[in-house]
Amino acid sequence: MEHIKELGNEIPENMVVFNKPNSAISDILYFVDETTRFEAEICFLVENNSLSGIGVGLDLTKASVQNKMKEKGLPWERAKAFDSSAVLSDFIALDMPLETVSMKLLLNDRLQQHATYELMMYKPLEMLDEIRSFMTLEDGDIIMSGTPKGVANYHRGDIFTIELFSADEMILTQTWQAT
Repeated sequence: MEHIKELGNEIPENMVVFNKPNSAISDILYFVDETTRFEAEICFLVENNSLSGIGVGLDLTKASVQNKMKEKGLPWERAKAFDSSAVLSDFIALDMPLETVSMKLLLNDRLQQHATYELMMYKPLEMLDEIRSFMTLEDGDIIMSGTPKGVANYHRGDIFTIELFSADEMILTQTWQAT
């Protein structure tokens, strides 16, 4: 909810879903341009029609393109689904209670974003059910859960570290440097 407010968007009536093609998935964070924003997200791996793994990722958005598309009421794929726009960590088994999951994003060693289960507008199992209501999920599909407040533009050389927690235990950490 705080992310919606920081962008000045209205609260949607239904869950908003963006699809990213396979060409959007990367393990390298590329600098795109000065108007590209990052959004850190807790991510879930789908297998056997269930959430089986957990990881972290950066959802990149070409903000200037997105704003033009929004003004005209057009789809946002050009702003959200470009090559290497979903930067993902490895995934680990999802064997902890979902309610204990949280994430911190450090940008150049400074806390930039913090997400907890309680802050999620839609909880992971709600997301899974909603997506399954209109499309088939296949093994290997990934659900990026949405972002907390703190999105910003980034620059070449910036260092992103995302820490994933279950309760107070860090269960995964991922670092990328924008090239």
